[in-house]
Amino acid sequence: MEKQKWMDLVINGTVSIPRLLLEHYRDIGLNEEECMLLIHLHAFQKEGQPFPTPDQLSERMTCTPAQCAEHLRRLVQRGYLEIVQETDRDLYSESYSLNGLWEKLIRHYELSTKTEDALEQEEALYTIFEKEFGRPLSPIECETLGMWLEEDGHSPEIIKAALRESVLSGKLNFRYIDRILFDWKKNGVRTLEQAKAHGEKVRNRYGKAVPKPENNEKKPLKFPMYNWLEN
Repeated sequence: MEKQKWMDLVINGTVSIPRLLLEHYRDIGLNEEECMLLIHLHAFQKEGQPFPTPDQLSERMTCTPAQCAEHLRRLVQRGYLEIVQETDRDLYSESYSLNGLWEKLIRHYELSTKTEDALEQEEALYTIFEKEFGRPLSPIECETLGMWLEEDGHSPEIIKAALRESVLSGKLNFRYIDRILFDWKKNGVRTLEQAKAHGEKVRNRYGKAVPKPENNEKKPLKFPMYNWLEN
């Protein structure tokens, strides 16, 4: 009977830890102490303590309170943790959010499970950009391109369409392309057909006629005059 009580304590007192974290914490830049501290934070939150102190964490670890505090500071700085502040009926409270940790794990998993076709499409995308710009992309530009794909979730086809839109507008730069992608995402543009329709709609709305020369009998042409950076 006594043994069964201990078994119940072990089984019913468990905390669910994502297997993805145990298998890939090193791949996303964590060491053992940082990973264990995050696991303890997760456990504290499940126990109804959303903002444990360094002293409380230290009681469950081999780290000193000062070391726990330093780990917490660095994890917040590196985006694994976030301190959330809330006010409810004049009562101020703080809690730790682990969303940054889960997002990094998910992003790593998505990258590791990409198909060869998807990787080839991304490599081709970098080549197309370098061809349009007439030079190799800078490290910051490569990082921006990666963010469009991984963080913003734009498909290679949509990014190529935004590149064509910037060429058509005569404003070939990453800031302009980023503004186009932002506008498309805000307006629910997800496919090439939607991008084409949205682009035509915008150009029709903001297009201006070029004055007709005196000796030219052709009708005035319309050119895209919409400046995405100003909207």
